[in-house]
Amino acid sequence: MSREVIVEAAALRDMLRAIVAAAGSAPAEAEQVAAHLLEANLQGHDSHGIMLLPRYVDHVRDGKLHPNAAPEVIRQDPSLALFDGRMGYGQQVGRTCMDWAIGAAREHGHAVMGLRNVHHIGRVGTYGEQAAAAGMISVHFVNGVSGAPAVAPFGGSDGRLSTNPVCVAIPPSAAGGQPLVLDFATSAIALGKCRVAFNAGRPVPEGALVDARGQPTTDPGVLYRDNPRGALLSFGAHKGYGLALVCEILAGALLGGATAWRPELRDRGIVNSWLAFVLDPARFGDVAAFRSELAAVIADVKASPPADPENPVLVAGEKERITKAKRLAEGIPVDPTTWGNLVRAAQSLGINDVPAVG
Repeated sequence: MSREVIVEAAALRDMLRAIVAAAGSAPAEAEQVAAHLLEANLQGHDSHGIMLLPRYVDHVRDGKLHPNAAPEVIRQDPSLALFDGRMGYGQQVGRTCMDWAIGAAREHGHAVMGLRNVHHIGRVGTYGEQAAAAGMISVHFVNGVSGAPAVAPFGGSDGRLSTNPVCVAIPPSAAGGQPLVLDFATSAIALGKCRVAFNAGRPVPEGALVDARGQPTTDPGVLYRDNPRGALLSFGAHKGYGLALVCEILAGALLGGATAWRPELRDRGIVNSWLAFVLDPARFGDVAAFRSELAAVIADVKASPPADPENPVLVAGEKERITKAKRLAEGIPVDPTTWGNLVRAAQSLGINDVPAVG
């Protein structure tokens, strides 16, 4: 197994921006997509970061991803809107739609935003962080369709659902503080993390996968090498499955987007649908009291004596901030397969000046 390479963050961002721009995006969109992908790697979510960009480039070439597409308003009331993403970059279209939701929640106290038919929106926690930075609470349900579904329902043995993520974000308790960002796939691990493990020649944790016979395995190759292929399992058995099904219904079916059971909708690249609720905590009463209680609750759970003295209790989003500080200081580790794919994508667009790696 080849060793991973280490890439400095600023140089990697320049490379990503150049690739997205060369594929047809205007400068602002190229900057937004590059920043989003880089941030995923900085926070340790490599599955939602730079490894996706070669696939995006292929989708642009195939007409499945449309650079510079703006969302189309399907319906817009004062505090509820439904947008069609026109298969534009989710990282750009999604931020635009969340800007609307934040503004509506600021004016009305709450907002409901639906977005369908958009290319991959990336790490959902990004949009929770966007709302939290504006002082808003947000709740997100997302479904995805990209080829044959990979996640088995509880008690099943073949893929019927996607990794359908859920996110809840709460603004910090004080100015300059950090938000609480709970962002997770409803599968035992994200599909992209299986790809990262497969690229690196590593096993996945036990309890995450079954092979085509429904037998437990730690080999991610059952998703990429085998035919018939295996499947991911939900986290928490029936609980994760139940949440995945809710995402499929609230994000996909309710909004009129793609759903995983339809074979005719699977070959469109990566198609996300997303339902978000945004709340202004100040509309619920004394916001200072809420912030004080929020701080106290977090302090109390973090005061629990750690079972492992080397690993103190953390809250959602804290591990990502620790990882980001480390990777900004030391560089971003990239497996050799992902790095090779990224370099080839750049070269295919006429970009031969790539960052030096460690």
